[in-house]
Amino acid sequence: MSDDPTTGTPEPEPIRIPDEDLDDLASTLARTIAEVRQHGVLLDRLGAEPDAATTPAGEAPEAGTTEAEPDAPASVFILAMGGAEYAAELAGLGNWVTHVLLPTYGREISSTRPWCSRWYEHQEAVARLHGLWLAWQQLTDAEAGLTGPSTWHRDHLDHALVQLRAPDGPFGACTTSPARPNHRVLATPDQLGLAA
Repeated sequence: MSDDPTTGTPEPEPIRIPDEDLDDLASTLARTIAEVRQHGVLLDRLGAEPDAATTPAGEAPEAGTTEAEPDAPASVFILAMGGAEYAAELAGLGNWVTHVLLPTYGREISSTRPWCSRWYEHQEAVARLHGLWLAWQQLTDAEAGLTGPSTWHRDHLDHALVQLRAPDGPFGACTTSPARPNHRVLATPDQLGLAA
């Protein structure tokens, strides 16, 4: 250890983490960041709600008297976000998809199970994966109890993967063989002029 010349106290040695622990650390950090965001959203919501103690019973607050914060999220769902908030949430989601979902549940790519390495360009995939990630965060938390992970698999993961990786799902025009990577976002009814 070397001494700090300004205070005379020894400087701590830098922390060294073995390479094999970095993936676990990245997953834990991504989960912690997501939990902090969720807590922030909850606190924002609680702060924006009218205080029941100051509102007389049976009386609703006057319209326009409670001001919602302009930057308070309307939803924790990624499709309700925009700009920097969307980009930050997509980065967290990408970390989870890359380090947790695909290594564990990715399975082989085939014509009956397509995948797209550019999944983040498919809006349906982003929406489904984000919902899956939100459920994972809640149901793998210690407060979810011992059956939380099983519930996540049964109620969320299985159905989401069937929809995402179906031959007619969002990746239907993308990679069906690892030897031939492909990416194409299919047109939606509104893009074809078929929307009402």
